[in-house]
Amino acid sequence: MNFLLSPLLVSEKLQMDHSSDNIAALPVTVLSGFLGAGKTTILNHLLNNRSGLRVAVIVNDMSEVNIDASLVENGGAELSRTEETLVEMSNGCICCTLRDDLLKEVSRLASEQRFDYLLIESTGISEPLPVAQTFTFVDEDGRSLTELTQLDTMVTVIDGKNFLNDYRSMDDLRDRDLAIAPADDRGLGDLLVEQVEFADVLVISKADLISEESVQELTGLLKGLNPVAEIIVSRNADFPLEKVLGTRRFDMQKAMQSPAWIKELNNEHVPETEEYGISSFTFRARRPFHPGRFLEYLNCPDWNRVIRSKGYLWMASRNEHACMWSQAGSSCRLDPAGKWLATVPESEWPVPDEKTREHFRKQMVGEYGDRRQEFVVIGQDIDKDKIRRGLDECLLNEEELALGSESWSEKFSDPFPEWQFDIASEAS
Repeated sequence: MNFLLSPLLVSEKLQMDHSSDNIAALPVTVLSGFLGAGKTTILNHLLNNRSGLRVAVIVNDMSEVNIDASLVENGGAELSRTEETLVEMSNGCICCTLRDDLLKEVSRLASEQRFDYLLIESTGISEPLPVAQTFTFVDEDGRSLTELTQLDTMVTVIDGKNFLNDYRSMDDLRDRDLAIAPADDRGLGDLLVEQVEFADVLVISKADLISEESVQELTGLLKGLNPVAEIIVSRNADFPLEKVLGTRRFDMQKAMQSPAWIKELNNEHVPETEEYGISSFTFRARRPFHPGRFLEYLNCPDWNRVIRSKGYLWMASRNEHACMWSQAGSSCRLDPAGKWLATVPESEWPVPDEKTREHFRKQMVGEYGDRRQEFVVIGQDIDKDKIRRGLDECLLNEEELALGSESWSEKFSDPFPEWQFDIASEAS
């Protein structure tokens, strides 16, 4: 399919936008995606077909030599030093150590008012959310990038050839020598999910290298993780530019609510996912999990088709603290989420207003107060009733409950890593 007319349409629309009262608002598209996904190829495609748009580019890379920037410069884009700017950001990551640098560079480029568009290619191990938050950050002088820019589209490039294998891998970033610090214990699956869930547009790259069946399987998985993002299947990096430039799709509040697990918690039904056999449910219970039985269940065949689960757990062996559970593919985490409100006097609740306080009072049920199971399970072709029964069997039975909460931590062996409360632990 030929998309040669698309850049012209994008160019005309952006020029019209710049002729309006919002002339100072420089639109921005951020490209995210794991290493090797094809972000630079996509970036080259955008630059080679920009049809006269004056584009500034920020390329971020972790290595000493910014290879990605070199590829852009050698990719036929013919960047003009008078009309366009390539900013190389090395030895760091946009989402963490280089956030201040990113803010300064974006501010400088937008202030010059010489550009129609700004493209940011983020490093492969960064998460899109912190990048987006950079645009809302208010500096010590009370200024924000929102005064100069408009974050237009968050794009995540999906490696069509390797994504499924990486997603199902049990590797963490340290296993692949990609951790940005000794404390960076992120699982590979966790990172990939973060990049998918916070996207307005998902571009499946290298689709020409895999079968149509694999494309459909991958599309179904992505729909299950982010049902509202537009999915573009790219073959030879060819796709309509208006899908990623000038879309005005980004909205921070909506983006925070876009992951499928949040929509399930909010009882929002997304029928488009049914085409791919995606279904979900929220598991709720007022009994704690037996830690050993819960971990054992995660390794059973019924759980193999669960692609995502996230929410709060009540673990008998950690009775005082709420557990934030997050599972993506084969990667799972059990992190501390603070004490249950039932463990502290109401006068010490971190609640700002009476309306919220009353809401939390209603969460208090019986002897154990607000302690509960409340997490979402998303899967492809899963038997929801069977999984519910399996999770029910992981809860403490009557005899175990009768032992009393004071003895649970001693009676029930906990196979999950201990918490340090300053570094999140990953469940293996």
